[in-house]
Amino acid sequence: MSAVLGFTCLFIGLVIVNAVYSYQSKHIDPAFGATFLFQLKMLLLFLPANLLIGYGVRWVQQCFGQLTTALVSAKIVELLVCLLMGYMFMQEMPTWKTWVGLLIIVGGFMLMKWK
Repeated sequence: MSAVLGFTCLFIGLVIVNAVYSYQSKHIDPAFGATFLFQLKMLLLFLPANLLIGYGVRWVQQCFGQLTTALVSAKIVELLVCLLMGYMFMQEMPTWKTWVGLLIIVGGFMLMKWK
């Protein structure tokens, strides 16, 4: 249960953070003033997102017993969220090379956990 809750919190928190940055890159003028105002408005979203990510890492770490494993698995979740944001905001379809790269990363994670 702890792992499911941890990965759910990680996913939701990472979706919030990456959605804000993806929206900014597509719809906000890159001038400093417009970017600053947008980021100021988004501060209220970053607090719950950071809490979700922090507790997600904590619960995954408690489940696996190692912080390194929790952080690496959080990065894998973040890569999947980045693919989702790329599709949602930029209509970028992952290619076979993207999937092979992700499989290599997951394979490295499994090798790291192999005893």
